[in-house]
Amino acid sequence: MAALLGVPDLLITLFVTAILVGFAAFITGQALASTWRPMWQMMPYGLMLGCADRFLVWGLFDHVDGLSVSGYLIDTAYLIVVGLAAYRLTLARRMVTQYPWLYERTGPFGWREKR
Repeated sequence: MAALLGVPDLLITLFVTAILVGFAAFITGQALASTWRPMWQMMPYGLMLGCADRFLVWGLFDHVDGLSVSGYLIDTAYLIVVGLAAYRLTLARRMVTQYPWLYERTGPFGWREKR
């Protein structure tokens, strides 16, 4: 019954993609922003993290769909979004804390010049 509902697949996806590799994507986004790298560099790192994610799903859980192209594209898109969100969060925090006389926070992802 659980196999029909896809519960093992969902648990594997949540554990590997959302938690393990998702954390790696978050840390990657933070590292890029902390070292003032451009945002586009998250793309190649996200593609590599997507490969690592699919390999872990296939290798650890002997999952037949671990090497599927659609799974790779979906998981990689998720990882890139997580990395870009972490990048923007870190950059906003960094701009406001490093230049407090110039910028003020407008939300978790943004800042503006002080008036």
